[in-house]
Amino acid sequence: MTTVAAPPAEVSEKYQAGVRPYALDYYIPDYVPLDTDLLCAFRITPKDGVDMIEAAAAVAAESSTGTWTEVWGVHLINLDFYKAKVYRIEGDIAYIAYPLDLFEENSVVNIMSSIVGNVFGFKAVAALRLEDMRIPVALVKTFPGPSVGIYDERARLNKWNRPLLGGTVKPKLGLSAKDYSTIIYECLMGGMDMSKDDENMNSQPFNRWRDRFLYGMDAVKRAEAETSEAKGHFFNVTAGSTSEALQRMEYAAAQGSRFIMYDFITAGFAASADVFKRATELGLIVHCHRAMHAVMSRQKNHGIHMRVFAKWLRLTGGDHLHTGTVLGKLEGSKVETLGIIDLLRERVTPANPERGLCFEQDFAGLKTIWPVASGGIHVMHIPELHRIYGNDSIWQFGGGTHGHPRGSRAGARANRVAIEAVVSGQTIEQAAGACPELREAIDLWGSVEFEVSE
Repeated sequence: MTTVAAPPAEVSEKYQAGVRPYALDYYIPDYVPLDTDLLCAFRITPKDGVDMIEAAAAVAAESSTGTWTEVWGVHLINLDFYKAKVYRIEGDIAYIAYPLDLFEENSVVNIMSSIVGNVFGFKAVAALRLEDMRIPVALVKTFPGPSVGIYDERARLNKWNRPLLGGTVKPKLGLSAKDYSTIIYECLMGGMDMSKDDENMNSQPFNRWRDRFLYGMDAVKRAEAETSEAKGHFFNVTAGSTSEALQRMEYAAAQGSRFIMYDFITAGFAASADVFKRATELGLIVHCHRAMHAVMSRQKNHGIHMRVFAKWLRLTGGDHLHTGTVLGKLEGSKVETLGIIDLLRERVTPANPERGLCFEQDFAGLKTIWPVASGGIHVMHIPELHRIYGNDSIWQFGGGTHGHPRGSRAGARANRVAIEAVVSGQTIEQAAGACPELREAIDLWGSVEFEVSE
C-alpha cells in the first residue's frame, strides 16, 4: 500500500523568525480584565539587568502561550485571545490576567501546572511569589467545594455558639494503637469535642492504621456514651497511594467515624479530589492538614502564599483547614491570618490590601471551611484567639493539653472551661477560681510565649 504524505502546512507571511522582547506582546497596560479572566498578583524580583516590565511579561508569556523565540505555529491561533496579559505593575507586584479558556474545569492541578508549573525556575527572575489569585465565578462553579462546611457540621454535632475544641495526640509518634486510644479517651472525657492524628501518623510498625482506627473508635464511642456529647477523632488516612487512602477511609466510615484527616498538600490536589469526593459519598467530614505548606509559603519573596492554597482547598472541598495561630509556635502574621480566615468563611471577600487580599473573590455559594488554630497554643492564648477567630473556628491544643501536670484529661478540662468562660464574657482568672485544672494550667504556662526576635 502506498502512503501519501500530507502536504506541509504553509508558513504565514506574517511570521518572522527570531527573538523579540516578551513585553512587545504580553505587556498591555491599557487592558481591562474581564469578569471571566483568572487574575494573579505576582511579586517579582528581576535578575540583575532585567527590566521589571520585561520580567513580568516573561512570566505572563511562559505561563500561557509564549516561549523564548518566535514560532510559526502561533499564527494558527488567535494569540490576542489566548495569551496572558500584564495589565498593571505596582512596585514589585505585577498583575496578570489569564483568559478562562486556558484552564480545564474542576482542576486545581491544571491551574497549578499553568500558573506555577514552570515560571518559578525562569532565569529572568531572581525570585517569584504568587501573592494572590482571583478565580472567576465561571470557573468556581465547576468545582464541588466543601461537602459539609461550618453550619452543617454544627448541626450534625449539635454544638453551637462557641469554638470547637480539639487537639493532637501527643507524643504523636511511638505510642501503640491501644495506648494511643487511651489518650483519645482521656481527652474526650476531659471536654474535648474531638482529638486528632498528626500529619506524620500514618501506619508505622508501632501503630498500624487498622488497629488505631479500631481502638480509636472504641474510645470515641465510650466517651460519647459517658458524656452524652457528640465526639470524634480525625483519623489520618493519608497513605503512599490514593487507592490505599481510599481503603483506609472506607474502613474509618465502616467503624462509624464522623471524621477523617488528610495531608492535602503532600498528597497532592489530584489525590485530594478523589478523597474528598468519596468522603462526600460516605458522609465524612475531612480535616485538612497543611503539612509542607511552609516550603512554598514562608519566604516573603518566593513561593506561593498560604491564602492561595486556602482558595484552592475551598474549591476542591476540604471541610477544615489549619491556618496557624498568630500566637503559637508557627509563623504567620495577624493581618494575613485574618485574610485567610475571611477566605474560608465568607461568600464574597472584597479586596483588602491590608490583609493581603489583592482581589475580590466570589465563591459563588460554595460552602464554608472551618479555620483551625493550632501549633503551640495554651489556655492563656484563648482570649486573643477568640478576638481573632470568633466562634466559628476549631482550636487544637496538643502540648497545651497533654502537658498539664495532671495529664490529658485535666488539660482538656482546663481548655474547655477556659473557652466557655471567655465566650460567656468571663476572664480566664475568674474561671480558674472554680476550676483547679485551669488554675494549674495558668500557673504552668502563664509566661510561655513564642515570640522570636526578627
